Amino acid sequence: MTLFSSLTNRIFLATALLVVLATAVGVYSINVAVTRQAYNELRRGLEEAGTILEEHRTTLFEHLAREARLVADLSNLKAAIDTRHPPTVQPLAEGFQKRIGADLLVVTDDTGRWLAEAGRIQVETGDPVVVRTIEDGLRGREAVALWPRPRGVVQVVCVPSFVASDLLGTVSVGFSLDEETAARFKALTNSEIAFAFGRRILASTLEARFHPTLAGLIGTSDIREFWLDDTEYVAVARPMLLSTAAGSEPALAPAQGLSALILRSKTERLRFLTVIHRQLAGTAVLAVLLATLLSYAIARTVTRPLGAITATMREMAATGDLTRRLPDTAGSRWEDEDARLLARTFNAMTDSIARFQREAAQRERLSSLGRLSTVVAHEIRNPLMIIKTALRGLKAPAPAPEAVTAAVADIEEEVARLNRIVSEVLDFARPIKFELAAVDVNDVCRDAARAVESDTPDISVRLDLDPAALQAVTDAERLRQALVNILTNARHAVAARRDGAAIPDPIRLRTRRSDARVAIDVRDRGTGIAADDLPRVFDPYFTTRRTGTGLGLAISRNIIEGLGGTIRVSSRPGDGTEVRIELPATSDRART
Repeated sequence: MTLFSSLTNRIFLATALLVVLATAVGVYSINVAVTRQAYNELRRGLEEAGTILEEHRTTLFEHLAREARLVADLSNLKAAIDTRHPPTVQPLAEGFQKRIGADLLVVTDDTGRWLAEAGRIQVETGDPVVVRTIEDGLRGREAVALWPRPRGVVQVVCVPSFVASDLLGTVSVGFSLDEETAARFKALTNSEIAFAFGRRILASTLEARFHPTLAGLIGTSDIREFWLDDTEYVAVARPMLLSTAAGSEPALAPAQGLSALILRSKTERLRFLTVIHRQLAGTAVLAVLLATLLSYAIARTVTRPLGAITATMREMAATGDLTRRLPDTAGSRWEDEDARLLARTFNAMTDSIARFQREAAQRERLSSLGRLSTVVAHEIRNPLMIIKTALRGLKAPAPAPEAVTAAVADIEEEVARLNRIVSEVLDFARPIKFELAAVDVNDVCRDAARAVESDTPDISVRLDLDPAALQAVTDAERLRQALVNILTNARHAVAARRDGAAIPDPIRLRTRRSDARVAIDVRDRGTGIAADDLPRVFDPYFTTRRTGTGLGLAISRNIIEGLGGTIRVSSRPGDGTEVRIELPATSDRART
């Protein structure tokens, strides 16, 4: 009997041949498609990396150009330049350089003399390009140029600094295209980077011995393929034009020939294809023999519990409830033991999370209750003792009218004090409701000053109110409460410093209007705040006074920030304290 004599054999062989042919065609098509897709992705990624590099460099330089204009327009830097004293200008230059993140910041006077230089790099002051850039800036216009350095080049914008129409000097800000910058761009684009000027490689993330090969790639916009040792690379060259922020013309003509090379290893990126080819071939053979019989049953035993875990985790992410549990499947005969162990571990983890959340919430409640009870108990004890003493005097057989009057006054005063303590605690604990309306800020300041002076008439509040700061949309009563708290603290600080001698202008309250904001400054000549305590002045319950609650400034900050403003405190021990409040002149909505 021949092999094809049996219908069973013929059907089997025909089916097997069809499966083999279909699998072979499928594997070949997949290999071709994956290879083409991988190579296209490599080219597309290279182009995207070049675009990202250029956009990032342009954005960075435009940012530095804007920052240079802002720095050149700062009054403190102008005053320092006007002194023509390098030790005066240098600290300011270093501070601005760190703040704006520039690699180089140079300040000159109106003669071109260097007053300060800050940054991680240095350049030759006598280089013709440097001198020409500064001279162009001294003509009253912005200049953009490339300043050479040993292993790189600095892209610089030079901005003139004016007072009215008088030129004080220039501020030059730039960043360096060197190996350190190339390393940063490599991390950003996931590519090797090289900077070139003309046909010379300035810096790169590859070894210096490859620079001659890289130099041969400059001047073409097409993607090139080449070998470095035993590694194949693809590269594209991108010209790097000089420009300032949009809408401004550079004073110097852009230098020609500055470009960047973006490289990716084709060998490394496509290495996975060999593995994929082998795996596809092996998988095809196994799929013909086993997939139909075994994959469904095995997949069901694995994917069902994993699907349950995935669904539960998705619900946890959507609801924020980290305590959800998986259903118990211990009675299922076909359940995989590993999947069952995973489910038990997952449930144990959620139980631990739930327990931790309960314990953390309990600890936080106890901690808050402890802090609050300590403050309230401390503040309430003294008024209660005074009330008790007053009541003891009233129990006398026939108390004198004067004694009754004094006891009643003491009781009323201490009851008011207790009510104030409770009100402060409630104001801090509950959300603040604001009622916004157009108010006269100066009137609010006068009212707050009168309220404080009525308690201590010997400590006056000097008012320096700007008529331009009249109107603002805010909550007058809440703002008055915040100012009273701040002025009360200032009064205590001045009282603690006085040793019997009068202090001129012990407290000064000043208002100013700046664009769309109103500034309120409270300056006292009290004891000041220690440097270690200054960062904690807005913390609830923090106070340096024996009778203080530590809630005054905390409530004030809640009010000011709720009104859309800011509050800052600066102080020097022995010299006094200044509190600066800035509020928006208008408000779109009421904040709570």
